[in-house]
Amino acid sequence: MTDTTSKESPAAPADRGRTTIADGVVEKIAGLAARDVVGVHAMGGGLARTFGAVRDRVPGGGKSVARGVKAEVGEVQTALDLEIVVDYGVAIADVARAVRENVISAVERMTGLEVVEVNIAVSDVKLPDEEEDEPEQRLQ
Repeated sequence: MTDTTSKESPAAPADRGRTTIADGVVEKIAGLAARDVVGVHAMGGGLARTFGAVRDRVPGGGKSVARGVKAEVGEVQTALDLEIVVDYGVAIADVARAVRENVISAVERMTGLEVVEVNIAVSDVKLPDEEEDEPEQRLQ
């Protein structure tokens, strides 16, 4: 008589292999999620925005959706640091809370990683009468 209970069945297809997610992927997801929040004017500090504006004008440079975001990604967890510019008149604590909630929701939903922390640094406030750092191009 053969004991069939001692045979190990092959692993489920989902368990056959490993998935890794690059820091840049998490940074892009977080950057897009943060920009969706009302009251966030821009991402990154002044110098990063200036370099980004120059890069955006170079053909093939494209916009950097990860600007102002730094992620540390482990096997099952991630931590994020965001630098934002808020619009004048918004409640900064409310905007930061909304950014944190939106970023955590998007990153966890899309990557399956647990977001252990989202640190937010507000580096500037956009005043209503200030010129844009990244003016629109007149010609296309």
